Amino acid sequence: MQFGICNLGAVAMRVEPNHTCEMLSQLLFGETFKIIDERKLWFKIRSSFDNYEGWISKVQCQVIKEEEYVGLNELSPTYSSDLLDFVTTKSSSELLTVPMGSNLSCLEFLGYQHDGNSINGIQPKSQILKTAFNYLNCPHQWGGKSPLGIDSSGFTQVVYRINGVSLLRDATQQASQGEALSFIEESEPGDLAFFDNNEGQIDHVGIIMADNYVIHSYGKVRIDRIDHSGIYNTDTRMHTHKLRVIKKIF
Repeated sequence: MQFGICNLGAVAMRVEPNHTCEMLSQLLFGETFKIIDERKLWFKIRSSFDNYEGWISKVQCQVIKEEEYVGLNELSPTYSSDLLDFVTTKSSSELLTVPMGSNLSCLEFLGYQHDGNSINGIQPKSQILKTAFNYLNCPHQWGGKSPLGIDSSGFTQVVYRINGVSLLRDATQQASQGEALSFIEESEPGDLAFFDNNEGQIDHVGIIMADNYVIHSYGKVRIDRIDHSGIYNTDTRMHTHKLRVIKKIF
């Protein structure tokens, strides 16, 4: 089996080995992966962070040895905590833009250095919303995990990740984690609210705030009201998402 690391800011993971196919997710700088299939110009990979699978372009990653993969994954992760930042090569001081949530524990291995803000370890739950507010007004993008485009579950995953807590990639997967709460009144700021579609499938997630508000990615990362029915859009004055369950992750 081959292994690799994302050595760019954000790389698309696609449903098929074709640039015109749907983007399922993204790898952020420093994320490692296993290569489980291969085409002429593409790798099918499984992310070591959340076991998510998709196709990435061979020219947008770096193949590494198994012992390097193991060693990198044994390091305690340190994440960039500025919305957009950069790392520089030690040899020529070339800049590489990296988004919030990039794993900086690989810097020495890749030959980069970083002078910005970073964070590591499990943070107090109160930090969840402080991190989330950094993404306000970032545009929604299906499969996105960066401040330049992010979907609802990518948003919750990266926010929790920066604060030292691992979530799975999709909203349906995240809904399987944590402890279910019976009422909104039982929730705390930083808990997750999940919403389903007309077929009863969970397809959206947001982060609970105080006083019956929720922050979520819908068109953009925005703040709306939440009640027992779901999300009430303060612009359209309509309910946009039907509440299914609230989960306490930690």
